[in-house]
Amino acid sequence: MTQIFRRGLVALLATLLLPAFAVAQDNTIVVASTTSTEDSGLFKHILPLFKAATGIDVKVVAQGTGQALDTARRGDADVVFVHAKSAEEAFLAEGFGVKRYPVMYNDFILVGPKTDPARVAGLKDIVAALKALRDKQITFVSRGDRSGTHIAELALWKLAGVEVGPNAGDWYKSIGQGMGAALNTAAALDAYVLSDRGTWLAFGNKGNLSIAVQGDRRLFNQYGVMLVNPQKHPHVKATAGQRFIDWLISPEGQRAIADYRVNGEQLFFPNAGDPSA
Repeated sequence: MTQIFRRGLVALLATLLLPAFAVAQDNTIVVASTTSTEDSGLFKHILPLFKAATGIDVKVVAQGTGQALDTARRGDADVVFVHAKSAEEAFLAEGFGVKRYPVMYNDFILVGPKTDPARVAGLKDIVAALKALRDKQITFVSRGDRSGTHIAELALWKLAGVEVGPNAGDWYKSIGQGMGAALNTAAALDAYVLSDRGTWLAFGNKGNLSIAVQGDRRLFNQYGVMLVNPQKHPHVKATAGQRFIDWLISPEGQRAIADYRVNGEQLFFPNAGDPSA
């Protein structure tokens, strides 16, 4: 086989294989999402169903909401699926997203030691519970990572009129990590922590922790999904990304979300049809 013939054969094979490679690349999208959708096991449940319906693979980058939105701002994701409406609306206003679609909701809960040193277990008033933590200097673990949960936590402290941060005192511990790490830290310190319910239900190392406060309407936790704007980042796989969004908000996708349970308990509640969500 002459060198010229070999080169020609290599070029021919490359020409034949490139379309298949391109199709494979087009059939994989990157979704920047929160740790709660990953840690709760939701993606393991719904992504095989989505692939079976569309043939599209999804690579998930699980981060706190703030980090996920930054990933999308850089153009390192095709879709962003998070839970902090104010941050999502800012993302859209900056032109980085095309449109926000509500997908589902659950709620936040205040988790703490079963011994309940703050005496807040059973309260329906999260603001009163947080004030009690501050007044009694009971250890609270904050994610401190710009996640949707962290953003919600800071808003709740503000409602309670409590200043938190570096000058709050030793009782307030900001760890700059995800929900699983925050729950582990709370378990180790016999401390309180704000968690999304989905991650809590799927969390295996509950130790001496239990739900202390739940049911306050201010603990509502909405999730939204957005396509990253291809006008900002032309390489965004807009068609495949929009197919993922359309599937999530379709009756099939909403049913898949509703069907996901841990120990018989539903973790997320679909509400794509709610225009105010």
